[in-house]
Amino acid sequence: MHRLDGHRTLVTGAGSGIGRATALRLLDEGAKVVGADVSADGLASTAEQAGERGTADRFTTLTIDIGNEESVREGIGSATDTLGGLDSLVNAAGMLRASHTEQTTLEQWNQIITVNLTGTFLVVREALPALLANPRSTIVNFSSTSAAFAHPYMAAYAASKGGIQSFTHSLALEFGGKGLRAVSVAPGSIKSGITEATGGYLPADTDWSLFAKLSPVLPTDLTSGGAGMGDPDAVAGVIAMLVSEDGSFITGTEIRIDGGTHA
Repeated sequence: MHRLDGHRTLVTGAGSGIGRATALRLLDEGAKVVGADVSADGLASTAEQAGERGTADRFTTLTIDIGNEESVREGIGSATDTLGGLDSLVNAAGMLRASHTEQTTLEQWNQIITVNLTGTFLVVREALPALLANPRSTIVNFSSTSAAFAHPYMAAYAASKGGIQSFTHSLALEFGGKGLRAVSVAPGSIKSGITEATGGYLPADTDWSLFAKLSPVLPTDLTSGGAGMGDPDAVAGVIAMLVSEDGSFITGTEIRIDGGTHA
C-alpha cells in the first residue's frame, strides 16, 4: 500500500522502538522521511534496516536533542530543507524514569518534563511554519496510557504525557481552520526501548502487585521484563493511517493502542 507517495515527514525518536517502526512503515508506504534522534548509532541502525527494505533512498537521518532549543531550531530547519517542506510531524522521542514520588529530585522531574513535554513543544513550534504552508498537514504527538491510567512510580512521566495530550487538543483547535490536524497516540504495553529500560529504573522495593492490571488482554508472543507486550508495528500502522488521507477527519483526540490493557 502506497498511501504516502511524495509525502514529506519528520519522525523524532526514529533511532529505536516505536519511532523506528514508524519511520520504516512510512517509508514502506512511499513517504520521504527525515528520522531524528539523539542517538546517531540508533539512527544508523534504522537506516540499515531501511536499506534492507529498499527504501533508504528516501530516508535521511538527523541527530537532534529535542530538549535543547538551539538543536531543535537547527534540526527542524535542516529537515525542512532536506524534504523541501513538511507535510507531517511525528513526535515519538521521549524518555522515562521511575522513582518513588517523594524521592524524586527536582532535577529528575525537570529532565523528564524538559525532554517529553518541552521537547514536543519545541519541535512543534519550529515545524509549524512549514506545516502551515500546506492546505492539509498533520501532527502526531506521543502521549501514553499513563496520562489517564495509574502507572506506579511514574508521576513525572505521567504528568509530561498528560501535558502532551492537552497541548495536542490546543493545537487541533487553534489550527484546524488552517487545515492542520493534531492527534495524540497513547501506546501502552508496547515493546520499545523505554519498556526495555523501565525495570532498571524501578525502585528496589517496588511493589509488583501494583502492576497486576498492566497487561494486555490480546494474545502476544512478545515480552519485556516478563510482561506481555505488543509489537511497535501496531502503533506504526495507526500513525501511517493518521498522516494519510484515511485519517483526514480525525483531530483533537487520543487513540489508545494497548491491546486492551485498560479495557
